[in-house]
Amino acid sequence: MRKSKYLITGGAGFIGSNFVSRLIKRGEAVTVFDNLSRKGTERNLSWLQKTYGIHSFRLIQKDIRDAEAVRLAAQEADIIIHLAGQVAVTTSVIDPREDFEINAGGTFNVLEGARLSNNRPVVLYASTNKVYGGMETVDVREGDTSYYYADFPQGIPETQNLDFHSPYGCSKGTGDQYVRDYARIYDLPTVVFRQSCIYGPRQFGIEDQGWVAWFVIAALTDKNITIFGDGKQVRDVLFVEDLLDAYDAAIENIDTAAGQVYNVGGGPENTMSIWVEFQKYLEELLGKKIEVAQDDWRPGDQFIYVSDIRKAQKELGWAPTHSVSDGLEKLFNWVKENSYLFIEDN
Repeated sequence: MRKSKYLITGGAGFIGSNFVSRLIKRGEAVTVFDNLSRKGTERNLSWLQKTYGIHSFRLIQKDIRDAEAVRLAAQEADIIIHLAGQVAVTTSVIDPREDFEINAGGTFNVLEGARLSNNRPVVLYASTNKVYGGMETVDVREGDTSYYYADFPQGIPETQNLDFHSPYGCSKGTGDQYVRDYARIYDLPTVVFRQSCIYGPRQFGIEDQGWVAWFVIAALTDKNITIFGDGKQVRDVLFVEDLLDAYDAAIENIDTAAGQVYNVGGGPENTMSIWVEFQKYLEELLGKKIEVAQDDWRPGDQFIYVSDIRKAQKELGWAPTHSVSDGLEKLFNWVKENSYLFIEDN
């Protein structure tokens, strides 16, 4: 059987390295496109090379803003998983031009590379729930430990109005709509995944991005934890292996998925408030109380976001298999076993 040729942009990142590992185990031909600028990418790359061998995949150390490099990388690809990007709202506020050039411009480069390859590759784009903005028109209620929707017990569907809030929301939303339109205009089999909070091993979370991993890392290495807002903000969280199952499901069902948008997260069964409820999980795993500081709300933050994942369930036959407690325990154990990687950062 012929191997599929995968191009993974951002392939040395958290999600990318986990997917590359899965693909190598499966015997696929993998090219990693990454400029290795993000914290943790060199460590993930080293882990892949040590685990599977230096020749188990091809590395292109280039920037997603380099249109010609992207075009050349895409020439032979059967499947492109576009994960490379600027990932933090706060960083986008500080430098909106760079955020736009990486997220909007970089995604355009990927799409053009796919279009010009004449190979008609599948293109799967990692978008974000931030494209829905603050959802001020959605009725949100405040409970004792968390916020909740008055009218969306299954979460927010793909039909929710788009409202790009923050430079990050605008740049990712631009890519989101370009990916969708390239299916309509150029008949490319593209798929948009509006992802919620993804967490798991190999995530080098920081305060501005990757909050689940960041709290675990900070708790285990005695770093200061700051909660922005009141800590009752709710997110549906999805373990990384479940996300990769969704990627595989979209590719396997590409005749159905092409041109579609899917909200992909833990759904209403896998939610927790950013601190008030998460604190209980983390303190139980840690075996002690955790002290935190509080600060103002951050721009574009949502009181609550929960994905309605029924479209992906119906069309792709996909559903999360890891509960919040199971996934957090796996992440906690990975951080604990690899604590030396994080202590070095003090």
